[in-house]
Amino acid sequence: MSRTCEICNRGPKRGATRSHSNIQTKKWQHLNLQSKKIDGKTVKICTKCLKTRAKA
Repeated sequence: MSRTCEICNRGPKRGATRSHSNIQTKKWQHLNLQSKKIDGKTVKICTKCLKTRAKA
């Protein structure tokens, strides 16, 4: 199961959290993906693309 947007091809980004003692812990920041039907096909689309499509 892919965690990328099928329209803009954006994927998860790698980040880091810092504790009070400044210890770094790696983490992933995933997109807010939604399953929507576009032109009769179910597509995984990020909310940023969804908002842009609603404007047009």
